[in-house]
Amino acid sequence: MRILIEGEKYPIELLQEVFDDSKFYNQDNQFGIITSVGYYHSFEKGEITYMLPKVFMSNSEETVFGVHKDKLLNIQTSDSFKHKDEHNWVRQISVYFYNSLLEFRRRNKDSTVIINSLSANLNTNLSDKEYSYLDLLLSFVNFYKKNKNHILFKHIEFISQQAQKPNWEKTIRKSIPLITPKGQPVYNTFRNKKKAVNLEEELLIYFFSILNHFNQEHNLYLKIDKSYTLIKGAKFQLLQNNGLSKLRKIKYRYFNDTLKKMYHLCEIYFSQTDHSSIKKKREEFLSVNNYNLVFEDMIDKLFSDPITEKQTKDGVSLKNLKYNEDGKIIDHVFDYQSLLDTSDIFYIGDSKYYKSETTSGKMSKYKQFTYAKNVIQYNIDLLNETGTYYTDNLRYRDDLTEGYNITPNFFIYGYINSYKNFDNTELEERGEIVKSFHFKDRLFDRDTLFVHQYKINFLYALKAYSQFGTKAIEKFRAEIKAKFRKNFIDFFSNHEKSNFVIYEYTESNKEKFIEDNFRKVNGKCYVTMDNKLILAKHTNDQTLGMLLQDFKIYELK
Repeated sequence: MRILIEGEKYPIELLQEVFDDSKFYNQDNQFGIITSVGYYHSFEKGEITYMLPKVFMSNSEETVFGVHKDKLLNIQTSDSFKHKDEHNWVRQISVYFYNSLLEFRRRNKDSTVIINSLSANLNTNLSDKEYSYLDLLLSFVNFYKKNKNHILFKHIEFISQQAQKPNWEKTIRKSIPLITPKGQPVYNTFRNKKKAVNLEEELLIYFFSILNHFNQEHNLYLKIDKSYTLIKGAKFQLLQNNGLSKLRKIKYRYFNDTLKKMYHLCEIYFSQTDHSSIKKKREEFLSVNNYNLVFEDMIDKLFSDPITEKQTKDGVSLKNLKYNEDGKIIDHVFDYQSLLDTSDIFYIGDSKYYKSETTSGKMSKYKQFTYAKNVIQYNIDLLNETGTYYTDNLRYRDDLTEGYNITPNFFIYGYINSYKNFDNTELEERGEIVKSFHFKDRLFDRDTLFVHQYKINFLYALKAYSQFGTKAIEKFRAEIKAKFRKNFIDFFSNHEKSNFVIYEYTESNKEKFIEDNFRKVNGKCYVTMDNKLILAKHTNDQTLGMLLQDFKIYELK
């Protein structure tokens, strides 16, 4: 098995040896730069090659595995991996990674937006209903691990039945016993009066011979019981060529569900290795050129709720804003409890696909603010046209103060801290909070936006993308939404960080207060869902003066 990493340089001679053509890399003098992320298998060379995402690089030359990238060029011969536990972790990562590509294809094959944007980016010669070599390898291994006790029991049961009604005269005459320390003979073979034919034996031989071939070719470290007869070497190569015809001669012997599944696996394997098959291929691959789109979809599946098709009079829906024609996705759009009251507001996020130790550049914040403003305008258009927002509990603008509810924004980065950790999100804040405003002292202005930055364990997201069911994803979303909201509240509750102190009006004449002081409090006030007038004072704002005497501190919760 070979591992290459996206964006890294490798000698061009090596890449020409690995791949049959140059569709997975660009040549740069004597080197080639990997441009694809995916899986590649050469039937002629018998090699599996993974092109892993650049998040597996921790710096210019070092990988997250703690070794130089060149140590991954051939794991079977690498001293850093061959006899260490890390070898198994690399395989686990590879399996989840491959499954993530299949999941991406499954989730996006019916999306015209994705298909148009990925027409030259999502490449495969595997049909939707076709097994890949890796699919078969994993299926054999998983089937064996799940059923090995049952299969072994059946095998032992048959051997035990051979000891019934032995012909002791022939057994003693033709067998050599083992002698115990006490001088007692023990016979481990018997001569029976009636020999029973084991109808399962031939299928077991085929299955375990294939499994042994996978085990030897890819150093899977499987322990196969020695009681099974195995076909090896040149005889196995011959079996690969004619195994399909041999297998079909015994097709009608099996009624047990386990044996029928075993037969089906063997049939698929031999159909790919049989030289008479017209479907035989030199290579198979599944790759993506713009892996950032896959990462966006990974996080989108975890974070975003299903989108309701609610359109403005111009035919604009939230889906139009989320899936842009250029293929760029507003990764995470979900409505959740606002920071100020029990109403809802959209939380808007953007995935950042970099190496593990990299953060976003200056241009990222401008794109994010554009996304947020488009979502705000979409809801305002709905309000102006229909008198309602996207949902009944959603609330963006207060008619009395003309103030806007705070729209939470966030960036999220994938990173790998430990290549063995697939089970913890390790979601935590990363970097400073990004701010944008026209007037820095107007918190409730539609142009005042704040972006929190987070990092998430890429391996957790990778596993969850293809393994998590509906309940697990819903549990994750509930926890993450609550965490994001709490972090925003903690930020605005700390005036040293946010530069705002939020107050609540204590008198009953809210309408008169706003009418008399609209000029001074424009963009600084908002009426909550429970009809409380709140005011956000910037620490440098000296214009409010005596107005604050009728206010008290408002506690966000």
